[in-house]
Amino acid sequence: MKAKKTALVTGGAQGIGLEITQRLRREGMNVVVADIDTEAIAELNDASDPSILGIAADVASEAQVQQVFRTIQENFGRLDALVNNAAIVNPVNEPVAELSLAHWNRVIAVNLTGAFICARYAAPLLTDNGGAIVNIASTRAIQSEPNTEAYSASKGGLIALTHALAMSLGPAVRVNCVSPGWIATQHKQKNANRRHQVFTDADHQQHPVGRVGLPEDIASMVAFLVSPEAGFITGQNFVIDGGMTRKMIYVE
Repeated sequence: MKAKKTALVTGGAQGIGLEITQRLRREGMNVVVADIDTEAIAELNDASDPSILGIAADVASEAQVQQVFRTIQENFGRLDALVNNAAIVNPVNEPVAELSLAHWNRVIAVNLTGAFICARYAAPLLTDNGGAIVNIASTRAIQSEPNTEAYSASKGGLIALTHALAMSLGPAVRVNCVSPGWIATQHKQKNANRRHQVFTDADHQQHPVGRVGLPEDIASMVAFLVSPEAGFITGQNFVIDGGMTRKMIYVE
């Protein structure tokens, strides 16, 4: 009997990551979730779903990432997909002249270096199974607002890391990137630090598709990219933003 496929989703205990976790589970995969939010990890594990295993971990820590991969080996013995979703999600930093090096370094460490560390340890396992990596970047990698230097740089670097890894790990491992636009992420958990968003009609109507995005829009693309149906796709960045990056906007 063929072993059940296994995926690792970083930052997979809430928001877009949680939807990706649930979608891959519905696709028949075991899903290991690595997330710094210990409360959300506890909620995942309390659900007693044997196909989902939550691990509290900071992807910027190589030692903690190593422990995640030891746990994957011990519990499932294989890895077929890595989804690098973990990120410091607030794109706004202080004005450039006030942006601290500590803030810059932390954002780069989590959003970009963390993805590299996970890919480094995942590569041998994915190579064994002809697996796939999907990096979750952002439309901030290709367009910006003021005072978003650290986040934008981290996501731009993630797109470049994607095509570099695709060349280095192919043909055994495919590597692609998804860049979400404005996505409505509502959290059911009680933690006050988790953001809840309220959208107006104008928020929806400014999108060419007529609505703000949903986590399901991202999860469905991720599920496709890690599947055999995407076997001829690697090194690409897929922008999922309701058409906003194609919309010409000028103040008149």
